[in-house]
Amino acid sequence: MFRRDPLMAQWRAVARLLELDDAQARALLGLVRQTLRRGGVLGVARGDERQLLTFGGVPENGVFELASVTKPFTAALASALVRDGRLDWNAPLAALGGPLRRLPRALTPYALATHTAGLPPQPARAALTTFTRFADPYGGMSPADVLASARRWANPGQAGRFGYSNLGAGVLALGLAHAAGEETSAAGYKRALRRLVTFPLGLPGVGLTPARDVVPPYGLLGGQAVTGFAELAGAGGLFGSAAELLHFGEAHLSGAAGQHWRQAQAFPGLPPLYAGAAPGWFQSGSTVWHDGIARGTRTALGFSPRSGAVVTLLVRGAVPLVGVRAGVPLLLLGLLGGTDR
Repeated sequence: MFRRDPLMAQWRAVARLLELDDAQARALLGLVRQTLRRGGVLGVARGDERQLLTFGGVPENGVFELASVTKPFTAALASALVRDGRLDWNAPLAALGGPLRRLPRALTPYALATHTAGLPPQPARAALTTFTRFADPYGGMSPADVLASARRWANPGQAGRFGYSNLGAGVLALGLAHAAGEETSAAGYKRALRRLVTFPLGLPGVGLTPARDVVPPYGLLGGQAVTGFAELAGAGGLFGSAAELLHFGEAHLSGAAGQHWRQAQAFPGLPPLYAGAAPGWFQSGSTVWHDGIARGTRTALGFSPRSGAVVTLLVRGAVPLVGVRAGVPLLLLGLLGGTDR
């Protein structure tokens, strides 16, 4: 007797939800198995239906470091503050005063959230600390250091041009904490995010401190240590599960998390995969998405406003030394592509 593969029944349900034809379903299942070969979770939601496929012994409710999928949460916090009248997308953060008052005027919430503020990818010191503090490259920086780095390295000539920046997302999070009346720090960001985003949306498990044990990363260099983001927490420091990410994606489709993701523009400098950038999100075709890369974890979350489908991938394993760095977002876009035909 041949044993039935329980994954196949779940995969057929996923393929139906995403309206994949037989050829697409066969090809994508192979990519899913390959991508999640070291373990992880694929989550799909559409309407009232939800499917969670697990690989490598990872539990459905496994907590992962979200890496740069943190940035959509930071953008949702900005959107909540805009709705409350405490923030203007297009006003300089410097106008908020306090420790922000000396920031360049090109550093607006919208520019920082779309990576068009003219800031470098990382603080300058990260060129060294990536090697000396591999799992915690920003750990030696105070909030004042982060803001000083933004003042020192902002390039007005690059404002309005896309240039992906963890530094910019970290500065934005500090500014949002200040706008929310909290301490201008990662701790203040944590409190503001909980009060204005994760608690109202019913996501108490998403935070800078994981609610339970984290699924261990897998990386050749990073071992099983999670990546520290310290005072740049708003760029990549959150933890959460696949079910929570699906709920967060659905909150964008319903409007509960704001409408900022509709404010996409085709900025100069966008990579070929990107049709536009909105606060906290990228756009490819009609799919809205973001991905993240940590030392030993890759993540992705996307949704289709056209079909109402939401897909997330939480992958145990670092970016392969040989292969496609964009493999996870390409898989995400492939999974959502059936609903967008």
